Amino acid sequence: SDPMVVLYTQSRASQEWREFGRTEVIDNTLNPDFVRKFVLDYFFEEKQNLRFDVYNVDSKTNISKPKDFLGQAFLALGEVIGGQGSRVERTLTGVPGKKCGTILLTAEELSNCRDIATMQLCANKLDKKDFFGKSDPFLVFYRSNEDGTFTICHKTEVVKNTLNPVWQPFSIPVRALCNGDYDRTVKIDVYDWDRDGSHDFIGEFTTSYRELSKAQNQFTVYEVLNPRKKCKKKKYVNSGTVTLLSFSVDSEFTFVDYIKGGTQLNFTVAIDFTASNGNPLQPTSLHYMSPYQLSAYAMALKAVGEIIQDYDSDKLFPAYGFGAKLPPEGRISHQFPLNNNDEDPNCAGIEGVLESYFQSLRTVQLYGPTYFAPVINQVARAAAKISDGSQYYVLLIITDGVISDMTQTKEAIVSASSLPMSIIIVGVGPAMFEAMEELDGDDVRVSSRGRYAERDIVQFVPFRDYVDRSGNQVLSMARLAKDVLAEIPEQLLSYMRTRDIQPRPPPPANPSPTPAPEQP
Repeated sequence: SDPMVVLYTQSRASQEWREFGRTEVIDNTLNPDFVRKFVLDYFFEEKQNLRFDVYNVDSKTNISKPKDFLGQAFLALGEVIGGQGSRVERTLTGVPGKKCGTILLTAEELSNCRDIATMQLCANKLDKKDFFGKSDPFLVFYRSNEDGTFTICHKTEVVKNTLNPVWQPFSIPVRALCNGDYDRTVKIDVYDWDRDGSHDFIGEFTTSYRELSKAQNQFTVYEVLNPRKKCKKKKYVNSGTVTLLSFSVDSEFTFVDYIKGGTQLNFTVAIDFTASNGNPLQPTSLHYMSPYQLSAYAMALKAVGEIIQDYDSDKLFPAYGFGAKLPPEGRISHQFPLNNNDEDPNCAGIEGVLESYFQSLRTVQLYGPTYFAPVINQVARAAAKISDGSQYYVLLIITDGVISDMTQTKEAIVSASSLPMSIIIVGVGPAMFEAMEELDGDDVRVSSRGRYAERDIVQFVPFRDYVDRSGNQVLSMARLAKDVLAEIPEQLLSYMRTRDIQPRPPPPANPSPTPAPEQP
């Protein structure tokens, strides 16, 4: 055969497949090793579905003819990234009654995605702009875009009352500075700060990442020019100079580095079984099992779980309920296994979790109150046993209402913030969730008894904000997942950085199986 592979990506909104690109054709082989790479933007928080179609191509071939079709494979980009060493092998299918062979896919991160530039600048003899004083100068960095416009990418601090400022060293991702194009123009404006926001323009100069990087060996001096002054004054020389004192580049470890090195995401689910959800047999209940559509609980679980499962090799997920009376004696429990197995709360895959959830709805009595702390502490105990960076725990709590143990939950979150662990809380139904916002430490870090959380590990969202008005459940789930999972990579990195844990080297092509993780 003369094989070629065509890659298709799937639109999130319309579910349509669109051709993304093609490999080269390799003549006369059944085991092609393609050279051409596909460069895709990767988003952990999205389900990025891919389709690989393999064709036999010769000079007369039209690839739309079925006789030239050799097979295809469907998978998500996250499955490739989450595979051991970011490698995945898939069996080709699509030709009835015929073995189509296999396709091996490998993912690697582009190197300039991780480079961090650190630089320090000073200025000399800048123009005096303040009537009573000197100037309060600061710098604004812009990267140039393809269309000739400029986008701001960094501002320095203001240095007060001087014409010869020395700014603090600062760091910026190389991608933010030049989008990976080392010769792209970087424009730097010099301003005099004014309290009312009407900052005075002193001048500007341009450079590039490549030119800036030369300062690793020598000082680089730039003339600051004010075009308006240059036009007006014949004897105008410049509005001062800016000197690049130092410049260095470091590679920062990325989320993909850790996943590629074998770090596993362990996913645990906790579902609210309190009576405020309503009788599951009634259509008004938030737990109602309609034969036609998923409940908000099931949608939230499926949306988050289907993405995280790509990064968990054993696909076994502990799943708990809280706030129910359990048969036969009616004991109230705040962390009962959905599969009714105290020894092994694991469910096989997201479908297994859903199945156990539906089964629990038929057997337990919804009751109350709403306690989060027991299940947070349960997962924290498992996370506390792993400190080498090989496991990171993600707890999804789905709830309908007001939390009853806020003090204990804050204490549990503060304690868990030093562990390899993140918590996602999805609020379903019409309740007001102000208390949940307090647990999401984006604005104010969670505290308990004078202790502050070491890291922000909680993300809360109300599901109603993501429901598609046309009733498209797939779109609702995609929107929810995108928002609640967006912070997980940075939360994982913040834990690794605070513990100075470096990613392990990727395993060889045929690695030995990894040991089972600690289960909460």
